[in-house]
Amino acid sequence: MVLSIKQTGWKYFVFASILLCLFIMQSCAGRKDSKTVDLLPFQDPGLPVEDRVADLTGRLTLEEKAGLMLYDSRPVDRLGIPAYNWWNECLHGVARAGRATVFPQAIGLAATFDEGLIRRIAAAIGDEARAKHHDAVRKGYRGQYGGLSFWTPNINIYRDPRWGRGQETYGEDPFLTSVMGAAFVRGLQGDHPFYLKAAACAKHYVVHSGPEPLRHQFNAVPPEQDFRETYLPAFRSLVNAGVEAVMCAYNRTYGDPCCGSPSLLGDILRKEWGFKGHVVSDCWALDDIWARHKVVETREEAAAMAVKAGVNLNCGYIYRHIPEAVTQGLITEREVDEALAPLMRTRFRLGLLGPEDKVPYAAISPEKVNCEAHRNLAYEAACKSIVLLKNENDILPLDAGKIRSLMVAGPLAMDLAALWGNYNGFSGRTITLLEGIIGRVNAGTVVEYNPGFMLHCDSLFQGFWQARRAEAVIVCIGLNSLFEGEEGEAMLNNSGGDRADIQLPRNQVEYVRRIREQIGDVPLILVITGGGAIALGDVAELADAVLFVWYPGEQGGNALADILFGTVNPSGRLPVTFYRSVDDLPPFDDYSMQGRTYRFFSGEPLYPFGYGLSYSRFNYLQLETDQDEVSAGDTLTVRITVENKGERDGEEVVQLYIADADDGSGGPIRSLEAFGRIRIQAGESGELVFGLPTDRLSAWDAGQGRYRVNPGKYILQAGSSSSDIRLIREFSVR
Repeated sequence: MVLSIKQTGWKYFVFASILLCLFIMQSCAGRKDSKTVDLLPFQDPGLPVEDRVADLTGRLTLEEKAGLMLYDSRPVDRLGIPAYNWWNECLHGVARAGRATVFPQAIGLAATFDEGLIRRIAAAIGDEARAKHHDAVRKGYRGQYGGLSFWTPNINIYRDPRWGRGQETYGEDPFLTSVMGAAFVRGLQGDHPFYLKAAACAKHYVVHSGPEPLRHQFNAVPPEQDFRETYLPAFRSLVNAGVEAVMCAYNRTYGDPCCGSPSLLGDILRKEWGFKGHVVSDCWALDDIWARHKVVETREEAAAMAVKAGVNLNCGYIYRHIPEAVTQGLITEREVDEALAPLMRTRFRLGLLGPEDKVPYAAISPEKVNCEAHRNLAYEAACKSIVLLKNENDILPLDAGKIRSLMVAGPLAMDLAALWGNYNGFSGRTITLLEGIIGRVNAGTVVEYNPGFMLHCDSLFQGFWQARRAEAVIVCIGLNSLFEGEEGEAMLNNSGGDRADIQLPRNQVEYVRRIREQIGDVPLILVITGGGAIALGDVAELADAVLFVWYPGEQGGNALADILFGTVNPSGRLPVTFYRSVDDLPPFDDYSMQGRTYRFFSGEPLYPFGYGLSYSRFNYLQLETDQDEVSAGDTLTVRITVENKGERDGEEVVQLYIADADDGSGGPIRSLEAFGRIRIQAGESGELVFGLPTDRLSAWDAGQGRYRVNPGKYILQAGSSSSDIRLIREFSVR
């Protein structure tokens, strides 16, 4: 029924009309608010990032600035800035944060000598990091190990096999470390021109490679040439690759705490190399400045020293004292602003202080975490990382279709820690070495298992009667994270995580000896886990075959089995020299490179850098260059032809070294300058082409304080290891 104005009264009609208009206006305003949010300038992704940084800094109090410079950054609720924890790890998969794909430990990744593989792995890790972060935030979690800034990779030079953290590195060679580290950074951070998928961090800057118990107090004083040609190159390469963060180390270098050194952080990192990202202290390293290095007396002085040197982010608590340091006149608030700026720039590039829908990586699904593609990638990496050290009379591969009985022994065959290494995640799908073998044999093959010995004592040998009736015996020995790692984490270690000796534990050696006595001529295969060089000594001589598997990740068992049974042709190479004894090495706390690594070790190694056998046999046919004489600044094109003379398709890791023809130069014996994998079918040949810029030949000229390419003659050396040089060719630099 329609009522007229006359019937209802005009006053009521006018009143109702006003109410209706107000309702419509409020509804429209509500719809506008739901779609358009008024942004503060620093929250506007359309503005230049430096303008956003300046706007944000201008709105903050000194106390708020100090809070944002702590690793567990405090929220600034009045500006809509949430809490953020910068401490996250992803050394070989997102770590310490629940479910994630577990790739081989970093030293195992280095053993692949596969730059492209490392980049693909890092990209997968970045995808999982993004998915996990956004899922955590949706649940309201903003704590440790839930963020997007990762303190990875560790690019310290693994100069001494006693260092427990060497497993975290890419080995002993500056060039290999540079290539692998740069590939990891590019994969993890993504290729967007502004936004980062995740922020990588090059650590620990610099000359930081043990001993672990002394890391908070030692002063590294390497020769200047070693400092410039061995310890610095990987950091410079990662800066050139765009790494977002650099972590300064606990120790002192040339007398200054690394986290308080204007020379390291200002002159070299920022001015010489042009680093634009942020510097983070190692955790509680700023405490060392006053409490252990004792170069200042108070926490306020330590905070001021770090800010002035260029530390932007404090993992620890010392930056709580920044306001007092300003009050005491130790630093100015302008210096605090300058230190805060790179840190905020990183948060903007991660998309943490602006609309999430503008970030291209924010939509990565949680289904990416430990997906099938990533598990396959972990399997590929594990296969390519395993190094065949010995294969007497081609005892491997075993024929899975014919073998009737196997004996597997050793607690490491069923040990999860021997697959994970340190700084690891957990996938829920880890395949132990024993499970991998079981999964690859026929249903009718009898496989017996016995732990054989215990990791933590010298007694309880078992399984000899089982070994006597097997057609082949596989003994899994070596180390796990109970024996080596970071200070305080290796519970069976009395040397702070380092190894006082590099021999195998005595009970493992004795067990292998007694197994050999029991089985006679039955094939004995040793599978060794560990994070670095082990002096195998007589143990390797007792075995028919030896496989070094590192800490191979969640797919380690499957990868090992497929190599044992020949589905996969082994192709891993050693990224470190295996010495016969620590007696072959200088003192652990000597930071000179003389007598260390393949570049300066003049003795006979047990297994050389770059070494690794295959089920195929590769011949090196030809080494050619496009010119015999080049000028500084030129690029030399090098072609290497390799032939597979074996009966199986396989991959060869071709290594190109350069030596100075002047033996009295005082430089390295030889240095790796290029490498590449090539897959060659049985009976076929293939060619690798390298472009070799002459600046790779740069040496540090201490007198002039710069790098320079010395004119003269150089020798190209192509081979399958640093000690197995197959072809040589000389060229000159004008």
